Amino acid sequence: MKIEGCTALVTGGNRGIGQGFVEELLSAGARKVYVGSRNPEDIPDSYADLGDRIEVIKLDISNPDQVAAAASKATDVNLLVNNAGVFHMTTLMTAPTMDDMRSEMEVNFFGTMAMCRAFAPIIEANGGGTIVNVLSAGGIVAVPNMGGYSPSKFAMRAASDCLRAELRSRNIHVAALIVGSVKTRMAEHIKNMKQALPSDIGKAGIFAIENNINEHDTDPHAVSVRAFLARDPHGLAESMAARMAK
Repeated sequence: MKIEGCTALVTGGNRGIGQGFVEELLSAGARKVYVGSRNPEDIPDSYADLGDRIEVIKLDISNPDQVAAAASKATDVNLLVNNAGVFHMTTLMTAPTMDDMRSEMEVNFFGTMAMCRAFAPIIEANGGGTIVNVLSAGGIVAVPNMGGYSPSKFAMRAASDCLRAELRSRNIHVAALIVGSVKTRMAEHIKNMKQALPSDIGKAGIFAIENNINEHDTDPHAVSVRAFLARDPHGLAESMAARMAK
């Protein structure tokens, strides 16, 4: 599909990769972007200059009532960008409870799936379009120190493949973005690594959308992880495991 003239909804669109997507979509000619945010008052000042091309809606994707309300409001959407996610920086065995991993699955998998289920009928009714799932290099390579986050992204990557097959006949394409290291609040703990900008991910996402790409590595780190995985999967697994000893 073409971005020019489209109507999009970006979850977690108030900062980081979500903000990068919003700004790049509007720059590429999107007619309107709904910005989903758990805290609608927490939006960039720059959004005020965009007038009616931006509409902020309260949206916690793990809240079924808010997902339903968003679907009732944003009935003109033909592009859904599932960007919202959580990462608690705990490991599977050392976390005191399973609450963090449950939260990561609830948002990163079940919340994203809830958005797909709510908006697929809307996109279809508007003549078809695209669903973009913002995933992670931790969804193609198991990262032990990412606790429940990495498994949640693996799950959503598999779901993206299932959704793509299921929605094809409804004229809806599903694109999975594999994101590596990006300069965002979620990645503040990462040191000594060159990071892409949120706008770079937005641009890569637009490329995937307009070229009907199923799975797209969005930045140099994601590309390098994919290459390492293809070249030496055992060595990559050992490298990931070694980080636990640091």
